Amino acid sequence: MVAVRQGERRAQILQALAEMLENPRSEKITTAALAKRLDVSEAALYRHFASKAQMYEALIDFIETTLFSLIGKIQSDTPDGVAQLEQIISVLFGFAEKNPGMTRVLIGEALVHEDERLQRRINQLYDKLEALLKQSLRIAQMAERMPRGHNAAAHAAVLLAFVSGRWQVFVKSGFRARLQEGWVTQKQFLLAEYPSL
Repeated sequence: MVAVRQGERRAQILQALAEMLENPRSEKITTAALAKRLDVSEAALYRHFASKAQMYEALIDFIETTLFSLIGKIQSDTPDGVAQLEQIISVLFGFAEKNPGMTRVLIGEALVHEDERLQRRINQLYDKLEALLKQSLRIAQMAERMPRGHNAAAHAAVLLAFVSGRWQVFVKSGFRARLQEGWVTQKQFLLAEYPSL
C-alpha cells in the first residue's frame, strides 16, 4: 500500500466532500458517509481535520482564495469600472458552474445543519464581494459612466442579490440552469450606463 502524504490526504478528503455536495439531493453529509466514500475510517478523517466544520472551513477558504484572486486580477488589469463589473459577475457565475458543490456552500444550503460560524464566514464573504462591487461602481462613477449622486452601495447590494439569486436557481434546478444564459441581456438592466448630469 502506498503511503499518502498529509497534504495529499487533506486534499482528497476535501475533493470527496465537494463531490458529495454535487449530489442535487440536499441530504446532510455525515463523516461516516465521507469516510465510506474514501474507504477509510472516521478516525482517519479526524487525523486531518478536527471536525466536519473544519472541513467546510477549508472549502470556504478555497472559495475565498479563488474568487478574490480572480476579482483582484480583474480590478488591477481592467481600468473601466463597468467592464470590471461585467467580468466579476461572469467570474461568479463561471465559478459556480464549474464547482456546483461549492455553490451549495456559497448559498448556505450545505451549512444548514452545521456549525453557525460557517454561515457567519459566508456572510463575511458576501460582505467582501459587495464591497468589491461597490469599488468598481465608484470607479465607473468617477469616469462619469454612472450619474452624479449614484448610490453605489445600493447598486452593489442589488448586483449581489442578483448573483446570489441566480446561484439559488442553479442549485434548486439540480445544477441544470445555465447561469451565463441571459446575462448579455440582463446586464443591460443591471449595469445600464447613464449620461453624466
